[in-house]
Formats: sequence, structure tokens, C-alpha cells
Amino acid sequence: MVKNLVASISCAFVCWQRASAFVPQRSLLELNQPLWSSEASSSNLKSSISVAPPTDSNFWVDRENVKFPIFKVGKGAKQKVLNLQGLWVAAASIVTIPVWIMALTLEQLYMKVNRKWDENRSVFDKTGKIWAKVWLKLIGSYPTQSGNVEMLKGGGIGPCLYVANHGSWLDIPIVCTVLQPVFKFIAKGDLKNVPGIGQQLRGGKHILIDREDKRSQLKTFKDGIGWLKKGVPLMAFPEGTRSKSGRLLKFKGGTFSMARKTGVPIVPLTISHSYSVWPFYGLLPTQRGSKKLHVHVHDPIESEGRSEEELAALVKDAFFSTLPESQLPLPEKADTKKEGKNSSKKKEISDEPRQ
Repeated sequence: MVKNLVASISCAFVCWQRASAFVPQRSLLELNQPLWSSEASSSNLKSSISVAPPTDSNFWVDRENVKFPIFKVGKGAKQKVLNLQGLWVAAASIVTIPVWIMALTLEQLYMKVNRKWDENRSVFDKTGKIWAKVWLKLIGSYPTQSGNVEMLKGGGIGPCLYVANHGSWLDIPIVCTVLQPVFKFIAKGDLKNVPGIGQQLRGGKHILIDREDKRSQLKTFKDGIGWLKKGVPLMAFPEGTRSKSGRLLKFKGGTFSMARKTGVPIVPLTISHSYSVWPFYGLLPTQRGSKKLHVHVHDPIESEGRSEEELAALVKDAFFSTLPESQLPLPEKADTKKEGKNSSKKKEISDEPRQ
């Protein structure tokens, strides 16, 4: 009864503070026995299209053309904008954040009394998912869905690695609208000190990593393997950071190592137009996401017997098959890695989407 009561409380996350919060992991351990069998699951994984994605328009609005701006902070390429839609999002967040924190606190208090209750922290995940759906509806940005959505209902397909493209802070709640099974984010360790977010990640036993500490990387990898052995999926963004332009970035190394070592499948999720609804220059979303935001669930990709490069290529193929043209990578030009840091940073910030 307590579990149902706590899980039914709608809650809110604080706006995510760091661009590279959800990062891929590096391969550190070797495991031989797969945790998932494609033969046992393939017969139940037929795609079922729910809602067609929106037409191929990137819905992009330049900073200078944002409707109903209220105020701007900063100058030049680093200038941030808050408009009327952002103000509404702020109001919705202010109302829901205290409820979210109260729900987490109640759960943690009960877990101190009954340590065996909710060992996988499924209530923590369910609470966040309830918030994500309520919050997105309140701000008029609930995404449409298509693909193999039915596969992710109930207990899903068991242990696996979910991966998605990353163009906006909105990607986090968007992912929570389609992933019904309990899962664990792979997140940057710095977030543990952020009020609210840290409580969610620590209490929910999500995977935190300090990329500068090799011992932390080893522990992170072991924790990830441990969750997969328990049947709990993981969630990561292969790009390792948000795309300022909305276009798919190069994948970071080690993204698929846990799946490859354990033999669990990889389930790609394509997110469309989130970078337009909440652009990099927005303090908060600058427009409603209704009839713009869309998430497509792809069929699982078997990882057993495949190299990291092969898995990366297959995931990219899946992304390319449903991403709008405005989010596909531009043709590669001359190598710019040798350019100065300031020059490359300026180019990244000003790389706005184009029609």
C-alpha cells in the first residue's frame, strides 16, 4: 500500500545542469555468458507503428525570432533567452518540484525502516516516470511515439542497453515516457551534488561515473554489469553530450561495452525535434512540443559476437532511418581538430540548425 501511495505522487526534476551528464562507459571487464537470448525473444518483437512522426521540418526558431521574449541574459553566442513559454514551464516546475522531493524523501525514510523494500528502486523510477508524463503534458510537450513501443511495456525484454540521440534537456523526460521497465541511467558523478537530481540518482542507485578517475570507471562498469545480471536495463546517450545543432554527433568510445560483454541487446531510441523545442540558447523550452516531439523505438540489435565498431554502425543506421534530415550529420569536411580551442568552441556554439 505504501509503495502504491508513494509511486502515485507526481514529481518534478530540476532542470539538468550539465551538458555531458549522461555519458557512455569504457570497456574494463570481460564477461563471457550472455544474459539475453535472441532466439527466445525475436518471435515477440514485431514492430507496431503507433503514431507517424511529424513531417520533416526542424521547427527551428532563431534566437532573434523567439516569440514573446521576456528577458535575455548574457551577450553574443552565450546569450540565454526566457520567453512566455519558458515562464510557463518555470511555473509548472515550481509547482511540481516540491512534490517530487517529498516523494523521494518519503521513500528514503521508509527504506531505512524496511531495507528489503524496493531493492531495485523501481518506485524511484516509477515516480520519475509519472512526473515526466505529467510535466510534459502540463507544458504542452508530450511526444508522439512509433515503432516497437509495445515491446517496452510491462517488464519489457529484460536486461538490455537503451541508447538515444541527445539534443536537449527534454530528452530525459521524453525517454521516461516510453520506457516502462525499471532502468538505470549512466550519469556523470558531478550530478550527485545537485539538489533534487542528486537525491534522485543516489536514492535510485543510478550509475555515476567520474571520467577522470580510473577506479571510478572500473566501479561504474561493475555496477552496470551488476544491474544487467539482475535483469535491469541501462540507459545511455552514445554521443556523450547534447548536440548544440540537433545534428547527430560522433559516438564516444566504450558506449556499447557493457552490452557486448554481457550479450544483452541494444535498443535504439530516436528522438526528433527536442533541440528545437528547448534550444541551447533557451533558459527553458522556448516553444510547445506538441506535434513536434517524437520518439521512435527500434527493434533490438543483438550484441553477441559483434565488435564495438559493428554495434556503433548498426545503431547509427537505426538512427539514420528515422531521424529528420535536419538532424542528420553534415558531410564531413576537412579535419578541424587542430584548430584552436576557442575557434572550435565558437563554431560549436554557433552551429545552429538550418532549413
